[in-house]
Amino acid sequence: MSEEQTMLAEMADGLFGELASAPDDAGAWQKLEEVGLADLLVAEDAGGFGGGWDDARVVFRLAGYHGLAEPLVEAALARHIGSRHEYKGYGALAGGAAGTLEEDSFTGDLHSISGPEGASYAVTPYEGGTLIIDLAAADISKGTAISGETRGSARVEGARALQTGDDVLALAAFARAAQIAGALDAALSRSVEYVNERKQFGRPLAKFQAVQQNLATFACEAAAANCAAIGAAQALDRGNASFEIAAAKLRANMAAGTGASIAHQVHGAIGFTEEYPLHKLTRRLWTWRSEMGGDAHWSQLLGARVLARGADNFWPDMTALTD
Repeated sequence: MSEEQTMLAEMADGLFGELASAPDDAGAWQKLEEVGLADLLVAEDAGGFGGGWDDARVVFRLAGYHGLAEPLVEAALARHIGSRHEYKGYGALAGGAAGTLEEDSFTGDLHSISGPEGASYAVTPYEGGTLIIDLAAADISKGTAISGETRGSARVEGARALQTGDDVLALAAFARAAQIAGALDAALSRSVEYVNERKQFGRPLAKFQAVQQNLATFACEAAAANCAAIGAAQALDRGNASFEIAAAKLRANMAAGTGASIAHQVHGAIGFTEEYPLHKLTRRLWTWRSEMGGDAHWSQLLGARVLARGADNFWPDMTALTD
């Protein structure tokens, strides 16, 4: 990491760790606002941090590592897209929209809305593109995902809307891949710590070969998810990253399933109790795996891309070096 990224990581790590240790802190969002992390991807001339996508990966991964409850990741993505189209204030991220768009007016339903209180607009995938919808008159019903995170829904009638050329689904998939990578690292660390402390038959669980093998597999999965997220971030900073994001989200999805399973196996029954903090990570892994494109969606996209390139290009594409 660059010196600037190291400073950013240290600041985010400390703040997220503080917020994770005080989950009921009413001033949590204000603390995030004060350091400007929601403006991480907003250009400097628009009053933002001016960070790149690898900077975002660092922050998003740490948000996943600490199981950050506040919707910072979603707010940062919405703010990035909204600011490019002169939308002011904070926005929310929606998982999708179903309805009718007529000129600059949308009537329909939004689902899986996540964002700060009082968000003035929502950014959502819509018919293969992106839609920014005014939330001024929206009645948002709050719900909860498996992860425990807030996910709302809303019905809007004739709301002002703008269709853009951004690919919010891909950007959000990249964000989820980075969060998954962070949560996997945290779950792995907790699992390693647990098996070194817990004893069975007079010796630590970590001394059993089967446990060692499972944790080695877990470590490989976490490393693969992290590498895939890094590759996607670097591709985004270069320009077109559709292939790398698809690969990163699919690989992170696969790692999330394997990692969560092994984490619970090595913890045994205690891993399933509400008092023990493992579930805060694994429930997020299960949620993020299904959000912003599941395994089938990104597998189909990658398969179509490979078929379109043809058999003769398969190996050269697989081994091509990038800057």
